[in-house]
Amino acid sequence: MSRRLATVIVIAAVLALGGGSLRQTFSDALDGSGGGSPRGGTSATVARVVDGDTIVLRGGERVRYIGMDTPESVKPGTPVQCYAKAASHENERLVDGERVRLRYDAEREDRYGRTLAYVYRARDGVFVNAELVRRGYARQLTIPPNVAHAGLFRRLAAQARERGRGLWRAC
Repeated sequence: MSRRLATVIVIAAVLALGGGSLRQTFSDALDGSGGGSPRGGTSATVARVVDGDTIVLRGGERVRYIGMDTPESVKPGTPVQCYAKAASHENERLVDGERVRLRYDAEREDRYGRTLAYVYRARDGVFVNAELVRRGYARQLTIPPNVAHAGLFRRLAAQARERGRGLWRAC
C-alpha cells in the first residue's frame, strides 16, 4: 500500500469517527515522519499560556504554534478580538503546567525571537495546534517554508467553519 493511500485511509477513518483528539500517531501518519519532523524536537514543561497560540516554557522560552492563528488578546495596540479569550482559555486547558513535546519545521524562530513549533501534549500525544484548529479556536495560517501540516490544518479549518464551531459561529 502506498504512503498516499495509507494517509487517505487514516484521514477518512479519523473523519468518520468525528475527529476525536488528534494524537501523535495521527500526525505521524499524515506527515510520514514516524515521530516528528526532520528538525527533531525537545520536551519541556509549560510555565504559562500567553494566549491561544503562544506559550512560555519553564526557563522562559517563548513558543509560537506553527500553522494556525488565534484571535488577538494581548497584542499591544490591538483591542481584544472576538473569541480571543475563549481560545486562550482552551489553550490553557490543553497545556498549562503540562509537559509537551516540540517538533520543528523549516524555521526554528520567528522574527520576534519566539521558537516556532508543533506542540504535542506529552501525556497523551494530543497535537495541540491541530486540536485548536479542529475545535474552532484557531484559523489556519500557513507561512512558508513552515508547511509540514498545512494540508491538515486547511482541512480541519474548513470542517470547523462548515460545522460552525467556535469562532466560526461566534464571530
